[in-house]
Amino acid sequence: MFSLFTLLLTSFALSFLLTPLVRNLARRWGWVDQPGDRKIHSDPIPRVGGIAIAIAYAAAFGFLFLLPLQGGGMARTGLPIAARLLPAALVSFATGLFDDLTGLKPWQKLAGQAAAAVLACSAGVQIHSLGGYSIAGAWWHIPLTVFWLIGCMNAVNLIDGMDGLASGIGLFAALTTLLAALLGSDMRLAVATAPLAGALLGFLRYNFNPASIFLGDCGSLLIGFLLGCYGVLWSQKAATVLAMTAPLMALAIPLLDTALAIARRFLNGKPIFAADSGHIHHRLLARGLTPRRAVILLYMVCGVGATLSLLLSVPGNHFTGLIIVLFCAAAWIGIQHLGYVEFSAAGRLILPNTFRSVLSAQISVRQLEELLKAARTLDDCWEALADASRTLGFNNAQLRCCGQLYRTRPNGPEREDCWNLRIPLGDDAAAQFSVPFEGRLQPMAISAFAKALRNGLAPRLRAFSCEDEFQTTAE
Repeated sequence: MFSLFTLLLTSFALSFLLTPLVRNLARRWGWVDQPGDRKIHSDPIPRVGGIAIAIAYAAAFGFLFLLPLQGGGMARTGLPIAARLLPAALVSFATGLFDDLTGLKPWQKLAGQAAAAVLACSAGVQIHSLGGYSIAGAWWHIPLTVFWLIGCMNAVNLIDGMDGLASGIGLFAALTTLLAALLGSDMRLAVATAPLAGALLGFLRYNFNPASIFLGDCGSLLIGFLLGCYGVLWSQKAATVLAMTAPLMALAIPLLDTALAIARRFLNGKPIFAADSGHIHHRLLARGLTPRRAVILLYMVCGVGATLSLLLSVPGNHFTGLIIVLFCAAAWIGIQHLGYVEFSAAGRLILPNTFRSVLSAQISVRQLEELLKAARTLDDCWEALADASRTLGFNNAQLRCCGQLYRTRPNGPEREDCWNLRIPLGDDAAAQFSVPFEGRLQPMAISAFAKALRNGLAPRLRAFSCEDEFQTTAE
C-alpha cells in the first residue's frame, strides 16, 4: 500500500508542477484553442495538457523503480502491464498531439486510434468473455476489443467539451478501476492505474472551471485508451457473469454520450463525425445550468455509476440483475430529461398506432401508383385518386384538368380546421386537397403521395385526349 500511495503522490506532484510549465510553453508557442461558435471560453486557452499527464504517469513508475527494494519490487509488479502498453499508448498520444497541432482528417484520426487498439491487442489486452461465455477462441474477439478501445478513446474525446469534465470523469473511472483492483487483489492492475489517478487529480487543479489549460486530443485520447485497456484487464479478473458491464458503468457518461451522438446524427442524416451542440453537457447548459454546476452534476452521476460498478465486482454478489436494471432505468430517465427532440420523434414513429398509420398510408400510395399505371381513361384516374383520398383521410379532393373539374368529399362534410395541399400537374392541370390539422396523414405519406401524382398522374393526363367543353362531375 505504501508503494501505491507513493505512485499516487508522485504522479500528482509531477502533474501539479508540470501542468503550469506546459501551459506557459503552449501559450508562448501558440498551441492554444481559439474561441468559436461552439466554444464556451472567450479567450485563447492552451490545449495540450495531455503532455503533462503523460509525463507524470510515466515518470511516477521511474521514480518508484529507483526506490529501495520494497518500492522497486512493487513497481516491477505493475511495470509489465505499463511496459507492454507503452507502444500503443504512444500511438494514441501521438495521434491526439498531431490533431492538436496540425489538425487531422477524421479518417486519419480513426486510423491512429485503430493502430493503437491493434497494438494493445497484440500486447495481451483482449476481451476473453462476454455474457459469461468464453470468446477467447472466437475470431471476432479481437475486432470486439478494437471496437471497445476505439469507442473509449472517442468517448472521452467527445465529452471533453467543458472545463474539468473529461479529466474529472477520467479521474472517477481511474479511481473506480483502482478500487476494483484492490477489492479483487489484482495488484498489477492497481499499480498500473494508480499513477493515472494521481496525474488526473493534479491536472484537474488547472482544468476545472475556470480552466487555464485544456486536455487537448493528446490528453483525452490517452486517457480513454488507458481506461479502455484497464477496463478489459479488470473484466479478465472479474468473477461476475457480465464481466464487461462493470467497466462500462464506470465509463457510463462518456460512452452514453457517444452512443447518443451517433444515434442523433444518424436520425438527422448528418455525418457521424460532424460536430454539433447536442452533447449531454450542451443539453444541461441549454436547460439553464452554469458550466460549473453542469460539471458537478455529471460528477455526481459518475459517482453513482462508479458505485454500481464496484458493487458488481464484489464476489458473491446476488443482486447483479437488480443493479443492472437500476442502472438502465436511471440512464433512461436521464435521457428523457435531457429533452432530445430526435428521440421523442423517433419514439412516436414506432408507437403501434403511428406505425400502422404510416404503413397504411404507404400501402395506399403504392396502390394508387399501380392503379394510375393501369388507367385507360381520365375517369379511371379520378376513381383511383378518390379512393386514395378516402384512405388517406382527406376532407376534400379536387382534380382540374382537360377543362373538367372532379370533386369529392370522401370523409364527410367539409371542415374548416384544414390546410390545403395543391399539386400542379402540368399546363392548367392541378390537384387540390384539404387535410385536417388533426388528421392521421403523416409527412412521409404526403411527400410520397405528391410524388406519385407528379410521376404517375401527370404523364397520364398528357396522354388522354381532352374535351374543350368544361364539365363538372361530383360523386
